[in-house]
Amino acid sequence: MRASGGVGVVAETESVPVSHFAPESRPMPVPPPLPLPLYLLALAVFAMGTSEFMPAGLLPDLAADLGVSVGTAGTLASAFALGMAAGAPLMAVWARWWPRRAGLFGFVAVFALAHAVGALTGSFAVLFATRVVAALANAGFLALAVATAAALVAPDRKGRALGVLLSGTTAATVVGVPAGALLGQLLDWRAAFWAVAALCVPAAAGVLLGVPAGADGSGAPPLRAELAQLGRPRLWLTLLTAALVNAATFGAFTFLAPVVTGPAGLGRGWVPVVLVLFGAGTFLGVGVAGRLADTRSRRVLAVGGPLLLLGWPALAAGAGRPAVLLPLVPLLGALSFAVGATLITRALYEASGAPTMAGGYATAALNLGAAAGPLLAAGTLPSATGPFRSAALLVGAALLLGGLGRAWVLPRN
Repeated sequence: MRASGGVGVVAETESVPVSHFAPESRPMPVPPPLPLPLYLLALAVFAMGTSEFMPAGLLPDLAADLGVSVGTAGTLASAFALGMAAGAPLMAVWARWWPRRAGLFGFVAVFALAHAVGALTGSFAVLFATRVVAALANAGFLALAVATAAALVAPDRKGRALGVLLSGTTAATVVGVPAGALLGQLLDWRAAFWAVAALCVPAAAGVLLGVPAGADGSGAPPLRAELAQLGRPRLWLTLLTAALVNAATFGAFTFLAPVVTGPAGLGRGWVPVVLVLFGAGTFLGVGVAGRLADTRSRRVLAVGGPLLLLGWPALAAGAGRPAVLLPLVPLLGALSFAVGATLITRALYEASGAPTMAGGYATAALNLGAAAGPLLAAGTLPSATGPFRSAALLVGAALLLGGLGRAWVLPRN
């Protein structure tokens, strides 16, 4: 309204320079829409993210069926994360000269096969091994997907592209993981694994339809030059901080289901509800990071970091009271993913000289944290027959103390 009014005054008062009214009459530039392949890649990330987080909603039933403790079952999350941490840079190197569409499709196919085997086995050791294989496939996919996403947009829109890609992860926490938990309760945990395998079918179709056939990393700098980026202190510091923040997040998230049915005193039917609340928070957090990480990363870290540091101990102290637990879970989901996604965006900027390997570096850092967090949290748990304590949630605060003090020196904006 104000802009059209300004134009009207200019037309009637010709002696006044047009530039005088430019601030009101000139429309704000509208950025071009993000390319469709980004959203198709996010669909595949949704399928894989559902699997990555799914054990959090299945731990009690899975542990009982396979005859292991809840803490032992929780190591499935660490197995997946360790496979991704080790596999991300290795898969990125291996697939460096592949056509990206073929590489992405192949990784989705292996991922689906691993889940089919996992759904059929009665051995915890075999299930553990399938989680590692699935993680390697997921690592390769994400490394290629991050590189592809960054290449599809302008250099100053990496944060927006990463936000779209990570929306598949947040959608998994909002929809996929709670649906898997509900499916596990209605049928069994194996049905949830079969569902993930089925999700890979449209994900693979999206890759084939959306990613250009000729896209690859052949025009990238030499591998030695990309690896040399790891010698940059700011990149190492960014990746280390991101790993610690993610360790805090997954150390707590992996054991949310036992917190709900233990200290909180809620029934099993509340587990999907709490997971939906956490997922809704992550969706909001990634949205904030996608809009601000390119230009306001220091502000996101300065606000989100201290709130996280207070939030995990508050959740541990109030885990026995649903009135405290239920509102804190989505808030901590939002803060965790806003801070984590912002740090990974900064890592992509710091590793701009490694266009095909930057995604592998970021994925490895995130998953080193995701592997360490549940392992450290599991060490606080009692025996399989003892009452569940909420001390696992305090691991997050301890890890954050080691990482967020460094966050102030990371961003240049």
